[in-house]
Amino acid sequence: MLQSTCVLLKEGLAKLGLEKSESRILPLLESYVEEIELFNPAYGLVKVKDRRELIVKHILDSLAPLNVIRDLSKNSASFKVADVGSGAGLPGIPLAVCLPNAAFTLVERMGRRAGFLRDALAVLGLPNVTVEETEMEKITLTGESGFDLVVFRAFRPLDSALLKGLFALLKPSGTLAAYKGRRQAIEEEMAGLQKVSWEVIPLEVPFLAEERHLVLIKR
Repeated sequence: MLQSTCVLLKEGLAKLGLEKSESRILPLLESYVEEIELFNPAYGLVKVKDRRELIVKHILDSLAPLNVIRDLSKNSASFKVADVGSGAGLPGIPLAVCLPNAAFTLVERMGRRAGFLRDALAVLGLPNVTVEETEMEKITLTGESGFDLVVFRAFRPLDSALLKGLFALLKPSGTLAAYKGRRQAIEEEMAGLQKVSWEVIPLEVPFLAEERHLVLIKR
């Protein structure tokens, strides 16, 4: 089972165009999967039935918009990303593994999960990632001290109050990136937001036969 799921992860990375970086990325992601599995029974980090589901629905899903995020970062010498409601570190940790030149902040309010994130980062040795154990609303950033990108996955549904709090984390030119499922559900969710510029990008998650999209929202 262990060998077959490692092959699955390797094949998934190849489908995402990451085979050239595989020698660096694969061992880190395998270690991360092992850390989640070790702490998941006690911390309830993710709901999965087995390792295959963890790899496909969480690791590869987190990496599906990597090229989109790369494009957003290409004109920045110091690209700063916040993963809000990070939980098990998804999507922040897989993205940080693949984007070592970007600076990631994992925002998690629950103490046990924040502790897991710190432990996982110590095991992985990722110098480009920090953990903020706090609520999103308690982070105060203005102007150029804000983030270029704020990502969130399996977070609260978007409404005007949440959007205002997320925008407060961004630089004036920053972008929100929401991991979402079905296009119809996205359109229903976004219909209630006024005067918001947004774009829906279809995503292909290796080995997952479900609709997945990234919603980009400009400040």
